[in-house]
Parts: sequence; C-alpha cells; structure tokens
Amino acid sequence: MKQILSVTQLNQTIKSMMDAQPILQNVCVRGEISNYKVYPSGHHYFTLKDTESAVRCVMFKGYASSLRFRPDNGMAVLAVGRVSVFPRDGAYQLYCSSLTPDGVGDLHVAFEQLKEKLASQGLFDPTHKKPIPAYPQMIAIVTSQAGAAIHDMLRILGRRFPLSTVRLLPVRVQGAEAPAEIVGAIRYANRWQLGDVLIVGRGGGSIEDLWAFNDERVARAIYDSLIPVISAVGHEPDVTISDYVADLRAATPSNAAELAVPDQQELRAALRSMEGALQQAMSKRLKLARQQLRLASSSSVLQSPTNYIQDRRMRLDAAYQRLLHLAETGINRKKQQFVRLTAALDAMSPLAVLTRGYSVAFDSRGHVLRSADQVSIGEALEIKTGCGSLQAAVTGKEEETYGAASENL
Repeated sequence: MKQILSVTQLNQTIKSMMDAQPILQNVCVRGEISNYKVYPSGHHYFTLKDTESAVRCVMFKGYASSLRFRPDNGMAVLAVGRVSVFPRDGAYQLYCSSLTPDGVGDLHVAFEQLKEKLASQGLFDPTHKKPIPAYPQMIAIVTSQAGAAIHDMLRILGRRFPLSTVRLLPVRVQGAEAPAEIVGAIRYANRWQLGDVLIVGRGGGSIEDLWAFNDERVARAIYDSLIPVISAVGHEPDVTISDYVADLRAATPSNAAELAVPDQQELRAALRSMEGALQQAMSKRLKLARQQLRLASSSSVLQSPTNYIQDRRMRLDAAYQRLLHLAETGINRKKQQFVRLTAALDAMSPLAVLTRGYSVAFDSRGHVLRSADQVSIGEALEIKTGCGSLQAAVTGKEEETYGAASENL
C-alpha cells in the first residue's frame, strides 16, 4: 500500500531533497527583473524571467542592505543564491544573497542612478554654482591627512599664494565611515566659516576607493555648502558625483590647489606691468605739466604783473568810452525819433486845427456836429475854439453838400 502524505509532508520532503543538492545551494541565475517590490519589512520580492520561463525570488533585508544600486523592473541581472521550497505555498524560489547588473558593475549602475536622480532634483544646475574667490585668505581642505594629496596641495598652495591660511579638516576618504566624516567636516567648516573656499577630495584609486565621493549624503552636503567647493577626486579621468555637484571640478588635487589661488609669479608680473604703465603715464603727465609751467613762466603776467594790470586798465577805459559813445548815440537817436513822432501827432491833433481859427460844434448830448440835420431850431449848442468855448442856440439852418460843391467847381 502506498504511503499517504499530507501536503505539508510533501512540501517538506521536496524541500529536503532540494536542500540536499549542492548545485542548488550556490547557483547564479541570469534573468530580467519584473514585479519588483520592497515590503515594509525590508525584504525584496521580485521575479526573474527570460523569454520562456520565470522564477520567483526573494532577497531578505540583511542581504538587500548591501546593494549599491537600486534594482528596477526590466533590468538584466545576475542573481546568486540558493534554490529551495517555501513550504506554505509549495512553490520553489530563489533566495538571493547578491544581485549584480548583467554586463556592467553594480557600482556603475549605482553611479548612473544617483546621477540621474540628483540631476532631476537640480543639484547640478549651473545657476546654483558659486564663484571661487580670486584671492582667498583662508582655504579649508577636507581630505585624509595621511595621503599624498594633502602634501601636494600644501606644497602648491605655499608656492603659488603663501598669503593664504590653510586649514586641514582630516577625514577618512574610503570605507563605510568615510561619507559621514566628509559630510561632518563640510558642515563644520560652514558652521564656523573656516575658509573662503573649500577643497574636498583625495588622491587616485579604484572606483571602490573613490566611492565615498559618490555618496548621496556627500553630494547634498556639498550642494548645501555656503562656502564655494572645489571637488578634487582622483586622477583626471575619474569623475564622481561630487564633481557634478561642486562649484568647480578639478582634475586632480594638485589642480584644485592651482584653481583655488592665483600664482604669485603671475601677480608679480602683472604688478610690474601696471607699475610700468603708471610710470609712463606719470612721466607723460609731468612732461605736459613742465610745458605748461614754461608757457606760464614766459607770459607777461608773471614777468611784469604791473604792466599786465595797466594794460587791463587801459582796455577797461577804452571799453568804458565805447559804452559811453554807444549810449549817447542811442539816446540822440531816440530823441530824434521822439521829435518826429511828436510833430506827427501835433499835425494830426484836432487842437492844432483849432489854433488856426477853426472851431468844433457839439450838440446838447456832447456829440460832434457833422451836418445840419443833426440839430433842430432852438437847440442849444456848445462851440469850442482854440482859446475857449461858446454857448449858442440854433436860430436857423441851411444844408450844403461840400462834396457836390467841389464837383461843381
């Protein structure tokens, strides 16, 4: 008779058989991620599939915390882990211990993902970047005190611009603790205003060695820094997230020192050039002033001030006489004009006519009589002569048209 098993017994039996297979305890599977979910517990659940099949996968929180990139649907990966049965569902699944992007390293994927994220949030925006001061008095450097980078920077800074004060904020530049220390040093420098410019970086190394400068916390600390930041990480080909966020990217730590301060030799040469230009300008000005002084010293004013004053007095007297002559001429001309106008007015005045024996008659209303029909018999009249007036009355009148009489003549 066949043995009867419960469902649980069956699932446990299959699980035991699969757990006993060495090949299933450390297997690497290539596939494309789909249905990727992260539960509140921190466990990651997803499906790996290819063109024909699919397998359920789980990555527990402990393993998932070591991921350097963010898995996403459609991403091709290599999943390493063990295959076993989940007895409750009776389904086998891959219990992943590590996940690596297929074809590229996980650090490269993590770099591109963080770069895209920060770029979309504006952390690389050129309008946010601050100018580097031309002549910094204080320079703060966040790097390892044991590396060759700090010695190169100190040497170059001392040679190029010894007037600057350099403050070193020593930190670890690689390892799990490095990002937090770098962030703390940047914030400390800003809090106490330890520099006019801040150099953050380290010497060259592998991508793993430089990874602290690809950390999101470091990127945001650089972005939030009120002090302008020069990123100086690795060698020239090396590019980190810090390079994108910083106000200025240097190819190497030595190059950062060169970018942070001016070259005193170049400054001395520029000062010598300006000194020569100033000397030439002053020489030209002094030469012109000497010429003006020679002309002034040869003038009659300085040679004989009394003659100069007398000459000016004579000119003043001549001008006075000309003014008097012009005034008299103008007055005489006005007088003659006045006489002419007065004679013309007298010739036109009715009083002048009266003085020649003529008179003017006015009616009782004071109107000048120009014809006989303006008055009536018995009406009182006033007759003005050149030497007085007469009161009269109309006893008779006779009309005569002088215009018609003239025509008869």
